[in-house]
Amino acid sequence: MEFLFTLITGKEPHFRVDGGSTAENLALQNIQARLRMVLAFLLAQLGPWVRGRSGFLLVLGSANVDEGLRGYLTKYDCSSADLNPIGGISKGDLKRFLHWGAEHLGYGELAGVVEAPPTAELEPIREGQEVQTDEVDMGMTYEELGIYGRLRKISKLGPVSMFCRLLLLWRDRYPPDLIAKRVKDFFKFYSINRHKATTLTPAYHAESYSPDDHRFDHRPFLYNTRWPWQFARIDTIAASLGPQTQAEPNSKQPEKGGVDNGKDGA
Repeated sequence: MEFLFTLITGKEPHFRVDGGSTAENLALQNIQARLRMVLAFLLAQLGPWVRGRSGFLLVLGSANVDEGLRGYLTKYDCSSADLNPIGGISKGDLKRFLHWGAEHLGYGELAGVVEAPPTAELEPIREGQEVQTDEVDMGMTYEELGIYGRLRKISKLGPVSMFCRLLLLWRDRYPPDLIAKRVKDFFKFYSINRHKATTLTPAYHAESYSPDDHRFDHRPFLYNTRWPWQFARIDTIAASLGPQTQAEPNSKQPEKGGVDNGKDGA
C-alpha cells in the first residue's frame, strides 16, 4: 500500500518516530488497522474451504463502548465485523467480568488479559522507547470515559450539566479548571468522531449507556465541535469558583488537531 501510494504521488510517508508528521503517522496506522479487518474477513470466508467444508464463518468485533463513544477507532478497521459481542459494554464492566470469569469459571488466562496495558500496537517501537498506551494516546482514562458515558446517556447530560455534576463528584479529585478541561476534551472528541457511530458493527445490547447509533442512541453525527456557548459557559462557571491550576500533572494530551483522522479518526 505504501509503495502504491508513493508510486501515485511521488511522496513517501513516515511514522512519527521516523520523522513523519501527525497526518503521515495516522495514515500509516490506518493501513495496518484496516488490513486487520480485510484479513479477518478473508479467513472467515475461506476458513471452511481450507478444511474441506462449505459455508463461511462470522467475524466478531472487539471494540467496546468507551472506544466507540470517544471515537478511538478507525472506520472499517478491526472494529468492523458481522457482530460485536462486547460493543455494548464499557471497559470497566468488561474488566470486572473478566476478573469474575478468571475466578469463578477457571479461566486463569483472563486475569492476564485484564492486567495487560491496552495499546493499539500500530506504531513501530524503536530501541529505548516505551509503548504508548491507549489512555495516554486518548488523553483520558477508561475509568473517566465510563463516567462520561453514563452521565451523557443515562443521566442525559450535555457539556455544561456534566461539568456541574462532576464538580460534585470530583470535588476531592480535581480543581474546577481541570474538570472543565476534561469535560471539554471529551465533548470535543465525541463530536469530532460521532460520525463513526453510524458505521459501528451491530452489538449485543447489554447496558443502557450504549452509544449504538442504529438502535439505542440516535444522535446527530455532525456537530459544531467548538461548542462555543457551552464551553464559554463552562469557563465562566470554573472561573467563578476560585484560583485555577495552570497545568495538569501526569497528563499527556493527544498531539492531534482539527478533525481526527487516525485510530483516533477516520
